[in-house]
Parts: sequence; C-alpha cells; structure tokens
Amino acid sequence: MTSTPINDRPDGADALASDSYAANAYAHRPAARRPGEHALEDLGFPPSAETVPSSAHAFPDGGTWRTELPSCEGPAVLEAVLAESARLAVPLHRISQGSGVWMLTDAEIIQMVAACDENDIELCLFLGPRGTWDPGAGGRAYLASGPRARGRDQLAQCVEEAERATALGVRCLLVADEGVLWTLHKMRAAGRLPADTTFKVSALVGPVNPASYAVWEQLGGDSLNVPSDLTLAQIAEIRAVSTAPMDFYVETPDDLGGFVRMYEAAELIRCGAPIYLKFGLRNAAPIYPMGRHLNALAVESGRERVRRGRLVLDLLARLGADGGMSPLGSRTPGPLRRFPLAEAAALTT
Repeated sequence: MTSTPINDRPDGADALASDSYAANAYAHRPAARRPGEHALEDLGFPPSAETVPSSAHAFPDGGTWRTELPSCEGPAVLEAVLAESARLAVPLHRISQGSGVWMLTDAEIIQMVAACDENDIELCLFLGPRGTWDPGAGGRAYLASGPRARGRDQLAQCVEEAERATALGVRCLLVADEGVLWTLHKMRAAGRLPADTTFKVSALVGPVNPASYAVWEQLGGDSLNVPSDLTLAQIAEIRAVSTAPMDFYVETPDDLGGFVRMYEAAELIRCGAPIYLKFGLRNAAPIYPMGRHLNALAVESGRERVRRGRLVLDLLARLGADGGMSPLGSRTPGPLRRFPLAEAAALTT
C-alpha cells in the first residue's frame, strides 16, 4: 500500500474522509529508499552498509506485514477507532484489548465481535485474571512474573475465559503465561476450543532470543509480541529459526519502555516479516483494568493510536516501502512448529 504525502492531501476532516482521498491514498509509490541516505551520499558520506539479513518469510497470503491497533477496551472505544480508521484511511487487520475478557459483559463482547466481523478485522481479547491483580506481592514486585497466571486457580480461570470468549465468537486470545498457552493449545488440538482459534503471546512476556521465541511457538503461539528494544540484528536472529508471525510495537507504551521506532518500520518489515506493526501510544495514562470511569480517556487514546498508525503508513509510503501488506481480512498465521501433543487425547476422555 502507498500513501499520498501529507502536504498533497486536501485539508479538513471532510476531505480526509472523501471518496477521492480514500481512492488515491495509496497511489504513486516512489522507489524504495532509506531515510536521508540520498542526501548524505551526495554530501560525500560513504554508503551505509546493510549488514542485517532480510527475512525470507511471509504470511500465507503472500503479504509481509499486517497492522494491529492495541488497547481497544470496549464497544465505545472500538466504535471511535473504527470511525477514525475510516476517516484517516488506516487499514487494520487486528484490534486487541488488554483488560481481559472478564472486564466485558457478554453483550459487549458480542457487539465487538459483530463490529469487527463487519469490517473484516480480527478481534483479540486478553485472558485474565493474571498475577498483576492477584493478592500476592510477586506480581507487583517482580515485573516479569506479574502477568502470569498464579496457581491452579488462575490457570483454571484463564481456561474459563477462553471458553466463554470463543463461545461468543472471539477467535483470537491474548496470552501471557506459558502454562496457559500450552493448556489452551492442547484444548484446541482436542476440539475443546474451535480449531481456528489463534493465540497471541503478550508483549508483557515477549521472548528476547531465538530459543525462547521457538519455545513459545511450539507451545502453541500463533503470533508472538517481542519487546520493542530488540535490535534489527536480534530480530533477524529470531527470524533465522522461526516463521511464526511477530508482533511489534512501533510506538511502545511507557510501561513497556516508551520506545518510538517509526523510522525503522520499513527495516522492521524487511528483517522481521511476517510482522504485525502495532500502533501503540507513548505518554498516555494507563487504563487497565478499563471501566466506564475511564471511557473518555480510552476513546481519545484510541483515536490517537489510529493517527499514529497514519504517521507510520505515511512514512512507509514516502520511503517506497509500503508494498507487501496482507489483504484486509487476513488472519491465518500459516503452518507452525509445535511440541508433540500425545497427551491431548486425554482431554476428551
């Protein structure tokens, strides 16, 4: 996809939403280039060496990248995000939520599923409860253990969340615990969850090396959110051992580091494909767990995440790097490697 440069667009919200803008938003793609390198070379700087290998992998549809809008915490936020996405011509493949299935009523989940289905967008809901909100102190004292399910009770509660969400039509679940993921994967294999359910590994427990990435994949992960402080070389090292889709915050919330890597989006695609570009938001107040008392904040933050996505897409277009996006409505991860599931049959007996 290619984008019309900002200065070439008609002014005003009405013009942004016009049919002519939407039709021409991705025309006239320039030749691919790296930002600023043409000027530096003209000034006598030696060419920048490309030392990080390109990924040889893609999604099953042939695309190398998709988009994700995180922290969409309920129907009101979703409605605002969809409207802003249409206004700014920001294509979305996946919309995810962070407060958890348990923070939504059945009616709210059904409403969100219907809205996403209508717009060919995958809806992904987080499983909870998790250790961050547990009475135990470890979830707050040790950040790495915080999001994990503590004890058999929380493991069982996550299973309950998964069964409830999938019964209401949700087909993507966000997981932050290895044991929860393995349990749900076995349930999926045994027919206890729909076969087309996918599991997204949370950024809260994201793998940071090739071995850990491969382990999360084989435990049942269908897309894996790595931390946004990984270098391009480290991303390429992961790609050398796994084809599992990667989720990557181009702009990271403050509690995950606050990194802003918009200018690296093209290189992230080149080295990390297949990859979901996540449009996060730095300098935004935390909203988890979300409720009506935070509705206005969540809505405005959601709209700004969409605008941040527009900035990323414009940058990719100016650099001639916006080709290769998966068709809208794409959600399958393709064939992935799994640990043996000999035990899975026992779940049905």
